[in-house]
Amino acid sequence: MSLDSQTLFQQAAAIYQEWQTTILVFAAVLGSLATGAVLRVVLARLAGRLHPVRHVWTHGLLSGASLPLQMLVWVLGIALAGQMLVQHGEALQQDSLLAHGLGPVRDVLVITVVMWFLLRAVNQIQSNLLARAQDRARELDPTAADAIGKLTKASIVITAILMMMQALGFSIAGLLAFGGMGGIAVGFAAQSLVANLLGGLTIFASRPFKVGEYIIIPGTDLMGGVEHIGWRATRLIGFDRKPFYVPNAMFNTQPVINHTRMTNRRIMEDIHIRYTDIDAVPGIVADGQALLRGHPGIKHDFFAFNFSSCGMYSLKLSLYAFTVSTDYNDYMNVQEDVLLKIADIVRQHGARMTGPVSTVDMPQLQGQPPVPCGPVAGFDQAALPPLPPSLPSVPRT
Repeated sequence: MSLDSQTLFQQAAAIYQEWQTTILVFAAVLGSLATGAVLRVVLARLAGRLHPVRHVWTHGLLSGASLPLQMLVWVLGIALAGQMLVQHGEALQQDSLLAHGLGPVRDVLVITVVMWFLLRAVNQIQSNLLARAQDRARELDPTAADAIGKLTKASIVITAILMMMQALGFSIAGLLAFGGMGGIAVGFAAQSLVANLLGGLTIFASRPFKVGEYIIIPGTDLMGGVEHIGWRATRLIGFDRKPFYVPNAMFNTQPVINHTRMTNRRIMEDIHIRYTDIDAVPGIVADGQALLRGHPGIKHDFFAFNFSSCGMYSLKLSLYAFTVSTDYNDYMNVQEDVLLKIADIVRQHGARMTGPVSTVDMPQLQGQPPVPCGPVAGFDQAALPPLPPSLPSVPRT
């Protein structure tokens, strides 16, 4: 080695010894930034090549790990740089704040990043499972999937918080004991919130309804399609397309009608005919039952069309049947067709449908002509006594 090269090497070594801490910290930070960016790109490309339906779990894990892994490398790199500052920096050795706080802060950040990764992976895997069920035309309850996902994420968050507290030096046993006593106080102070949380758990466990179904709460004006089931409230959307929120505690005390899960729609109508058509009732009833028995839109296991009662103004025929389809448009079409055909049957039998109209029959005496309208026949008005004279007018004061 020549003298110039040896001198240059000695100068570089001297510069390195003087700036050793700065060079190492800069290399650690720069290396972590570059490594994190490369890992993120690689994982994103690998996840892009995997089909989310065919590779549910692998795609979910890789998609969820792209950003958190980059952040994890950055956290470890910055922590390594801080450790170098503590070890090689003379001024920092005297200050123990960074030396004692670097480890716990690093552990908390690592736990946070791991929690972030797990939450992202759970969301992506849940989406992939729903997409696979839809692609394979299988029944997968989105409400149950959402409930399992929320419980899993809640477990991850609670575990991460406990680990962070332990990393910061808190006693987990003391926290749990304090949490037991504090939970009782919080339960009394927030009864409505606890009731709503329990109501949400009840919905997720018993599943009286799920997202996409239409429910009705009897005794109230609350009815609509279920859009989202949360821990505190359930979001419904009404006929006017306006969303409203129902506290979950109401579902523990109020009955719920699941309109979507009906098996058939009901037709219940009353047909009124005149009293003078009483002789046509048996034929109308027989033809009406034959109509229901052969109609393709009516469920044939049970239906009824009978003469039910003599009303105050008409004879009442009761129609009770169920449609095959639960679609509202099909139901309206079937009901219209059945009612029109029953009206034709009534006309074919010479009867007539009627409403709340009264007819007065004037009986005639035997051998007497009908009483004409106008002045009463056979009545002599001259035989009446004369009317009293009009009273004199009294002037107003």
